[in-house]
Amino acid sequence: MATIASCSICSLSSNTQTILARNPTQIVHPTRFSVGSSGSGFFQNGLSLKSSSTSCQVVKKSQSCCVSARARAATGKTLYDFNVKDIDGKDVNLSKYKGKVALIVNVASRCGLTTSNYSELSHIYEKYKTQGFEILAFPCNQFGGQEPGSNTEIKQFACTRFKADFPIFDKVDVNGPWTAPVYQFLKSTSGGFLGDLVKWNFEKFLVDKNGKVVERYPPTTSPFQIEKDIQKLLAA
Repeated sequence: MATIASCSICSLSSNTQTILARNPTQIVHPTRFSVGSSGSGFFQNGLSLKSSSTSCQVVKKSQSCCVSARARAATGKTLYDFNVKDIDGKDVNLSKYKGKVALIVNVASRCGLTTSNYSELSHIYEKYKTQGFEILAFPCNQFGGQEPGSNTEIKQFACTRFKADFPIFDKVDVNGPWTAPVYQFLKSTSGGFLGDLVKWNFEKFLVDKNGKVVERYPPTTSPFQIEKDIQKLLAA
């Protein structure tokens, strides 16, 4: 199984700025660093960093301002304030999950964590879905390009191979300037040692019956390890 350490170069970190500074004329490709989405204007426009100090400071300041503004906008909201699209492209108001405990996960089909996470998520969902528990899965291709398929392919993979019966939504960005609003909310209200960035595939957010994030788990935390926390929220 792949470990998070072996894949860390693909995740967004402060090391990116250092690398850019050492190679000021290099254009960094988005598949190598998850600074933003694959559709980021920063990369599409082919912006080269001719002046390492000035350019890096401008990019860092711009991204910092955007993140701060989004965090402020997300303050005071709940999960139920957001609209998303499901895997079939249909609009979904997340208020439909009001009063339920939800585990939100950014999933990928080609990750070393895929098999264990999908298997355990399916098991837990079947065990608790009649008690008011939901799993909301958001495919994301920002980490090592490990979710490259279409929505149709992702749905077929999850439902056929792992019998996933929980809701799967449209592919989203979880970091960078194209971060989905629901993930802006999740990250801004959870904080913790993981910081503002989703680190890798299968990071998890546990949301209570009031739509508030109560716990956040790193990608290497298995769904089975979260089961006791789920039970406590269901009993509350």
